[in-house]
Amino acid sequence: MIELHGVSKSVPSGSGTLTILHPIDLIVPAGEVVAITGASGSGKSTLLGLIAGLDAPTSGRIVVDGIDITSLDEDALARLRGKRIGFVFQFFHLLPSLTALENILVPMEIAGVPGARTRATALLAEVGLSERGHHYPSQLSGGEQQRVAIARALANDPPLLLADEPTGNLDSTTGRQIIDLLLDVNRSRGTTLVLVTHDPELAAVAHISVGLRDGHVVSHTTAQGSGLKAHGVGVPAGSLILDPGPR
Repeated sequence: MIELHGVSKSVPSGSGTLTILHPIDLIVPAGEVVAITGASGSGKSTLLGLIAGLDAPTSGRIVVDGIDITSLDEDALARLRGKRIGFVFQFFHLLPSLTALENILVPMEIAGVPGARTRATALLAEVGLSERGHHYPSQLSGGEQQRVAIARALANDPPLLLADEPTGNLDSTTGRQIIDLLLDVNRSRGTTLVLVTHDPELAAVAHISVGLRDGHVVSHTTAQGSGLKAHGVGVPAGSLILDPGPR
């Protein structure tokens, strides 16, 4: 689902250059749950933005669902995100003037999906909010808003879901419910999940946890039975290759 080949990111800084991400090699098979962890400033959100095609790497190549996104122009990237990538954010980013149902409808209406209202209603039911579709974001709790955001992210049935601190703005009980919902999405739909998180509980349930520090990959763990194995022998710090093992 995701391939990073020598991907780095640097930006001008004063009279020099600031390296946010040192070259990273990463392969993630479809259907896995990956947690990217690290302190603030470690490069987590930058890495997620590169995978999403929201930013371009300074070097290297990124392949998402078989498509080399580093070769696409902005219009092609927008079309790819609309069809293949869903987003969940820490602060929900729902449109305040639209109801929960209407927020879910937005990406489907943009894409011209037939039967959009029926599908949006089904997605509300899937995230447990059948009775809240007519409510506006200000009338919903934080957990309910995040459920709407997840339903919206799934509107066009993307094979890849990217989540940036999805439990970071929630209390522990509500955060656990959101974790369970995201894992249900992974199991029922086979959606690949990539999660940026400070939440140790969320990182612990991932199939793969990748730790970043100062733009380098400094640690990784692979859950037993995930069907993945890591190759680290002879791989420089900052590089990680994960590939499917026997199921």
